[in-house]
Amino acid sequence: MDAPYFDELETRDPGLREARQFEELRLQIEHAKAKAPYFAESLADIDPGQIIDRAALAALPVVRKSDLIELQKKTFAERDPFGGLAAEKPGRLARIYMSPGPIFDPEAMRPDYWRLARALWAAGFRRGQVIHNTFSYHLTPAGSMFETGAHAIGCAVVPAGVGNTEQQVRAIADIKPDGYAGTPSFLKILLEKGKELGADLASLKLALVSGEAVPKALRGEMAALGIDVRQCYASADLGLIGYETTPDEGLVLDEWIVVEIVRAGTGTPVADGEVGEVVVTTLNPDYPLIRFATGDLSMFVPGMSSCGRTGRRLRGWMGRADQTTKVKGMFVHPGQVAEAARRCGIARYRLVVSRVGDNDAMTLQVEAPADAGLEARLVEALQAATKLRGAVAFASPGSLANDGKVIEDARKYD
Repeated sequence: MDAPYFDELETRDPGLREARQFEELRLQIEHAKAKAPYFAESLADIDPGQIIDRAALAALPVVRKSDLIELQKKTFAERDPFGGLAAEKPGRLARIYMSPGPIFDPEAMRPDYWRLARALWAAGFRRGQVIHNTFSYHLTPAGSMFETGAHAIGCAVVPAGVGNTEQQVRAIADIKPDGYAGTPSFLKILLEKGKELGADLASLKLALVSGEAVPKALRGEMAALGIDVRQCYASADLGLIGYETTPDEGLVLDEWIVVEIVRAGTGTPVADGEVGEVVVTTLNPDYPLIRFATGDLSMFVPGMSSCGRTGRRLRGWMGRADQTTKVKGMFVHPGQVAEAARRCGIARYRLVVSRVGDNDAMTLQVEAPADAGLEARLVEALQAATKLRGAVAFASPGSLANDGKVIEDARKYD
């Protein structure tokens, strides 16, 4: 009988999962301090044995994806393209990738290094099937991420890569793969080209897509053609983060990461149900990223999936967390706004940048009762943090949009 789950980890008790992950996390922090120079320095004063829960984890420093370019430049002379964050030497890796930025990413020798097999399994792929993989194999790791996951299941792969639409249509028509891996938009392009050429692409029954949102209309179109579409969320730094098991029920988190949702520009976790930046700690020993801020916005979905998996779920990609903007010629960062709010004990806030006449203007909206003394303190704190003066507007509890925005640029120019 076909097993519905990839392994027993997916259905374990949530409390047991949390306890086991933090046991592994303490070992991971110890390992990172011993093997990765960056973490040896940044976590020098941290006792791994004290990281027993999420509150303790939240006290550790955040590593931002946006900082990787400069961190990596600093270690090029040492023949280390990874900024001191990797625990394995370059010559002992399977592959080294260069993503846009450029940002360099390692792939170690271990099977299913990126852990995509779990997502492919949830999408319905099984041993003995053939997957037409249209993710790029050139410098970036997406092609390898899906291919190594497919091999771990026991699937053959057509390494199609990107482009060459007509050639890919011919390959699908002749090889008759069981499913597709790639972006949802390119799947639609292939199917439309197949119809134009009169090619039979009916062998495609499964699809695992990523890199773009999956509109309901597109999912419906694919279903009408007999293609069951699932999506996943992965990155070149972290591998698999979340994967869809049931349409429109969110993305179940991978078993080998710990995910936090924090206020954009900070390392402070938000309350459950609030949108914030996705911060991931991976249990990957080769690239032991601790509190890695992805720059993506999302939120936790309450409850458990109807599929029976017990892991927490993300809503999916909800925008970018880096909302840095220029005001009167000066950069204003989400972290600066957060610091001003923190100094005054404000938990929910939003800086709106607008135009008044020909001038930029800032208004810090805060969920708090109107108070002249608090207003004065907020004005002072905002100016101290940003070097710019702004106004304060009080709002009722729950009235600010739950979209993860710390800075809203509302300026309009004629």
